[in-house]
Amino acid sequence: MEDGSSLTDLSVDWKHMLLLQLSTPFELRKIAWLWAAMLGKRKVQLSSKMNESSLMATRCRRLFCLLFTYVLISSSSVMKLAAGSKTKGNSSAVHVDVGVIFGREDWVGRMGLTCMQMALSDFYASHPHYNTRIRLHVRDSGQGAVGAAAAALYLMEKVKVKAIVGPVTSMEARFVIDLGAKAQVPIISYSATSPFLSYGQLPYFIRATQNDSGQVLAIGALMQAFGWREVVLIYMENEYGKGIIPDLVYNMQQINIHISNISVISPFANDDQILEELHRLKIMQTSVFVVHLLPDIGSKLFSNAKHVGMMSECYIWIVTNGISNILDSLDNSVIESMQGVLGVKTYVPKTKELDSFSNRWKVKFQEDNLDLPKNAKLNVLGLWAYDTASALARAAEELSDANFVLMGVNNSSNFTDLDNIKVSKAGPKLLRAISSTKFKGLSGEFNLVDGQLQSSTYQIINVIGHVGKEIGFWTLENGLTRDLNITSQPNSLKPNLHAIVWPGNVSSTPRGWVIPTGGMELRILVPRRPGFEEFVNVTQNSTTNATNVTGYCIDVFDKVMARLPYNISPTYFSFEVNNGSGSYDNMVYQVYLQKYDAIVGDVTIRANRSRYVDFTQPYTLSGLVMVVPVKDDNNKNALTFLKPLTWHLWVTTLCFFVFIAFVVWILEHRINEEFRGPPSHQAGTSLYYSFSVMVFAQRENIVSNLGRFVVIVWVFVVLILTQSYTASLTSMLTAQQLQPTATDLNELIKKGEYVGYQSGSFVEGLLHGLGVSDSKLRAYNNFRQLDELLSNGSSNGGIAAAVDTIPFMNLFLYNHCSKYTTIQLPYGTGGFGYVFPLGSPLLHDISKAIMDVTEGDEIREIEEKWIAKKKSCLNSSSVATTASLGLESFWGLFLIVGIASVLALSASTVMFLYKQKNIWMRADTSLWTKIQVLAKIFNQRDTEFPTFKKTEQQWSRHGNSPSIQTHCDDAVDTEPNTDYPPCPSAHSVNYAERNSMSLSDGVSPSPDRRLPFQICM
Repeated sequence: MEDGSSLTDLSVDWKHMLLLQLSTPFELRKIAWLWAAMLGKRKVQLSSKMNESSLMATRCRRLFCLLFTYVLISSSSVMKLAAGSKTKGNSSAVHVDVGVIFGREDWVGRMGLTCMQMALSDFYASHPHYNTRIRLHVRDSGQGAVGAAAAALYLMEKVKVKAIVGPVTSMEARFVIDLGAKAQVPIISYSATSPFLSYGQLPYFIRATQNDSGQVLAIGALMQAFGWREVVLIYMENEYGKGIIPDLVYNMQQINIHISNISVISPFANDDQILEELHRLKIMQTSVFVVHLLPDIGSKLFSNAKHVGMMSECYIWIVTNGISNILDSLDNSVIESMQGVLGVKTYVPKTKELDSFSNRWKVKFQEDNLDLPKNAKLNVLGLWAYDTASALARAAEELSDANFVLMGVNNSSNFTDLDNIKVSKAGPKLLRAISSTKFKGLSGEFNLVDGQLQSSTYQIINVIGHVGKEIGFWTLENGLTRDLNITSQPNSLKPNLHAIVWPGNVSSTPRGWVIPTGGMELRILVPRRPGFEEFVNVTQNSTTNATNVTGYCIDVFDKVMARLPYNISPTYFSFEVNNGSGSYDNMVYQVYLQKYDAIVGDVTIRANRSRYVDFTQPYTLSGLVMVVPVKDDNNKNALTFLKPLTWHLWVTTLCFFVFIAFVVWILEHRINEEFRGPPSHQAGTSLYYSFSVMVFAQRENIVSNLGRFVVIVWVFVVLILTQSYTASLTSMLTAQQLQPTATDLNELIKKGEYVGYQSGSFVEGLLHGLGVSDSKLRAYNNFRQLDELLSNGSSNGGIAAAVDTIPFMNLFLYNHCSKYTTIQLPYGTGGFGYVFPLGSPLLHDISKAIMDVTEGDEIREIEEKWIAKKKSCLNSSSVATTASLGLESFWGLFLIVGIASVLALSASTVMFLYKQKNIWMRADTSLWTKIQVLAKIFNQRDTEFPTFKKTEQQWSRHGNSPSIQTHCDDAVDTEPNTDYPPCPSAHSVNYAERNSMSLSDGVSPSPDRRLPFQICM
C-alpha cells in the first residue's frame, strides 16, 4: 500500500507537470520541471523515513506548492501573452520597410539603433490601432563611404525599403544621399551635421538634427563677450570639419575678429602628427582656439595639448557641439585633460519623460551591447534617433496602405547598374509626410524647416571636474544669458554668464594672446619727410647703419610702451614719403601685406585705411582746416559809423521808430494837448518823440497808462541798441581789423583759385573728390614752401588757401600767427593714430595706454618740447575780427516791443468802442455811417479825460469854455476845410439846446455826452 500510494502520488505530480508544460513558455516550463523533479525526489526520501501521518502532511504541503507554482506560471504566461498581443496590435497591419545603416564598431550608431527600436516599441504600444508598422532592416556600413553606399544599394534593390536612416557620419551620408535622390528614397540622418549637405541641392535628404552652422553665432558671441580679437581655427579635414568653416570665417569677419591661423587635422592623424601641429601653434601669440573635431580626434588633441603645456593659464579652448554633446561619454583621462574648456552644446529641455527613457535605455543598451564599455551615456544624438523613428511611424500612418505595396520596377535587375536603379513610388509621398510632421519629442520640438531641425538655443558649458558645468545659454533673441528666463545686458562690460574656471584653474579671464618670455619684437615703419621733423625725424647712423628716430610721435609712442605690462622691443624702418608711390596710403598698405608689424608716425585715421589695418585711439586733435592769409579791414571812411549794424538791423530799427511814433500818437492824441493840432504838427511831434527817445531828449509828456507802458518797453530796447552800437563802433575804430581773405573752400574752387596740400597726404584725394583739378593743386614739402605759396597768392604763382590736418596747421600758425588764420572745414578725420594689422592683440592695450598718456601731464610736456617751443607769436591779442551786429542778435527785443504795442493798441480800441457803444449798437443806422461817426469822435479830444476836466475847471473860473476857446484859438491856423463847424459868437451852448439838436442823418446825440460836431469846440 505504501508503494502503491507513492506511485499514485508520482503519477499525479507528472500529470500536473504535463499541464504546466503545455501552457507555459519554455523558460517557465524549465523552472517548473526542475522544481517538480526536486519535489519528487524529496517525496521518495521522506516515504522511507516517515510514518503514515507525517507522510500525509508532507503530501499536502507538496500539493500546495505545486498548485502555487501552477498559478504563478499560468499568471505569468497570461501576462506575457497579453503584452505580446498588445505590442503586436493589429495583425493585418502593413509593414513599412525602413533601412538602417551604421557601423558595427560605432557606438553612436548602436546607441541610435537601440533608441529607434525603443521608439517604435513605445509608439505602437500607445497606438495599437495603427494600420502600419515600421520594420527596421539593419546593414553594416563597414565604417566607410563605399560600404555605406553598398549597404544602401542592397536595401533599396533587395529589401525595397521605403526610407533609409543613416549613415552616422557626414562623409558616408554624402554617397548615400545621391543614391536616395536617384531612387527617390528619403535618406534621414540624425547625426550628419555638415552644412555641405544642403537640402536645396539634395531634395531627398532630411536632416533630423541641427546644422553645424547654427552654433557659429554662439561662438562669435563668446568671442565678443570676452573681448578676444584673434582666434585660431582647428578643424578636421573631411566633410564634417570643412562644412562649418565658411560660415565661421564669415561670422568672424562680421564682428571684426581676425583669424590668425587655421589648423587642419587629418582624421587618421596619430599622436606624433598632432604634437607637431600643437608645437607650431604654441609659438604663435594667439591663444584662443576654436576646435571643430570628432570626439576620437578631439580626445587625442586635448591629451597632447596638456602634455605640451597648452592647457595652462592664458589659453582659451572652445569646442563645438561635436564634442560637447558627447562629453559625458568620453574617458576620464580625456576629461581630465580638458579642464577649463568652454563648449557650445545643443540644448535639450529636461522632462520626466526624458528621465524615464534614459533609465530604460541604459538597461537595454547594456543588454544589447555587452562588448561595449558600461560608461556609455545617452546624448542628444540618441534622442534625435528616437524622434526620427517616431516621425517615420507618424508619417507612414498618414499614407494609404497601397502606397507601400506598389513599387516602380525597371527592366534591369543588375545590382550594380546605377543608371537603371529602381524608383520608389512611395518615396516622394513619404518625404512630404515626414517634412510636415510636427510633434514634441524627447529632444524638444520636432519641426523640420527646409529639411532640417531648427533651434535657436544653445547651452554654454565649462569643463570642471568630470562634468560639463552649465554656465549660461545663447539664444538668437537675447544672446548670451545666465538663465533662459532672463534677457541679456548688452551694455554690461562683463558677459552675462556664471563664473568660469579657465585652463590652469584660474578665474581671471585670459586676454587671448601670449607674449614670449623674452618680450615681443616689432618691426615698426616710420615716415621719412624732410621739413616736418617736429613730428618724426629719421636719421641714419653712418657707422652702425642703424635708424634713429625722434619727434613728437615717437616720444608719445615711447610713453605708451612704458605703460604696457609687458616688454616690446621696436625695430624702426624708414619709408620715404613723397607725392608719388611713397604716399601714406602705400605705407599703410605695407602693414596689410604683413611686411611690418606697425606704423608709428603722423598717420591720419581714415575710413578707407581702416579696411586694411586697425588704428589705435588718436593721440592728437582731429579734423581738417583751411589756412588763408588775413587782411586789415580797418579802412575808416565817412560811412564807418554805419558798420556796427548790418543793413537788416538798420532797416528794422527805422521801421520800429516809425511804428512806435504811430502807436504813441494813437494812444495820446485824444487826451494829450501836446499831440494835438494840424496833422503835420501831430506827425512831427510823434516822430520827434519816438526818435528823441534814442538820446533820451524827449520833452513831451505821456499821460495815458498804455502809452507809458509802450514807451517804457521801447526805451529799454533803445538802450540796449545804443549801448551795443557804441561798443561795436568803438571796437571798429580802435582795434586792428584782420579778416580772412576767404572763408569758404567751395567758393575758392568755383573761382578757380589754386589750393595747396601736403605732399603725400590724403588731402590730395579729398580735394579731387571736391572737384579740384590737378592743374589747380600745388603741393608743398615743408612749412617754408607753404609760407611762400600763401604769401605769393593764387595770381602770382602761389595758392589762395592750404588744406591740412589740425596738428600740422597748428604748428604752422605758431610761427605765422600774424599773417594767416584757419577756417574749420566740415570734413572730419580721426587725428593721428598708430597703425597695426587687423585684429592685432596689442591694439586694446596700446589704445588704453594712449588714453592714459593724453589725459595726463605727459602729453603737455611733449607738446612743449616739440611744438609749443616753436611758437614765435606769443601775443596775438591785437588781432581782432569784429563783425557787424545783425538782426539775429536783437529780434527777440523787437518781438517784445511789438507785442507790447499791439496789446496796448488793442486795449485802447476796446475801451474806445465800449464808451461809444450807444452809436455802433444802433440797429437803425448803416455800418458806414457808424464808422464815419466813430472816426470823427476818435479825431476829437476826450473831454472827460482827467487832464481836460482839470483844465476846464480852471477856465470856468475865468468864464470861458476851454474846449471852445482852444478850438477857436487854433482855428486861425487851420485850413477852411476843417472838421470843426464855424465858431459862433457865443462860446457856450446850454445842455437843453444841445439835446434839442439832431443829427442830419437822424442819429440822436448821447444824453450824457456832448457830440463834438454839434457844438463849436
